[in-house]
Amino acid sequence: MKLSLSSIVPAPRERVLAALVDRAILQRCIPGCESLKETAPDAFEVTLKVGVAGLKGTYTGTVSIRDSRPPESLTLAFQGKGGPGFVRGSAAITLSPDDDAGATRVACDADVQVGGLIAAVGSRLVEAAAKKQADDFFRALSTALVDHRGGHGTET
Repeated sequence: MKLSLSSIVPAPRERVLAALVDRAILQRCIPGCESLKETAPDAFEVTLKVGVAGLKGTYTGTVSIRDSRPPESLTLAFQGKGGPGFVRGSAAITLSPDDDAGATRVACDADVQVGGLIAAVGSRLVEAAAKKQADDFFRALSTALVDHRGGHGTET
């Protein structure tokens, strides 16, 4: 299944990219993130609790950053499993300056495979849940970056 999502984040793309690879910021901003542990440079183990009907459950998995081209883009490879099934895939993330002064447009094109009960609930519910999770994440990320203007925690 293909998913395309985008959001405007009120910070320059260098800061947005730095936040997208900062474990502490990600753990605070990813909805339902119970743990996020760096296992190697650009590789993480994650535990997420998802509360969406049909997808509800705790998932464990891995995420790795590939093809990083600061400050323009990066690719995430991910896989996870839980009681309701599994998910795996990749997401190409592109950061571009937005017309709004100092803001960044973050575009994500993901190729996702699901199995188990997750596949049984249908792609519409999976897409709606992914969009809601992404909206919640980018809202939290925007808040974190605005709250930390002046270089607290997101500068490289």
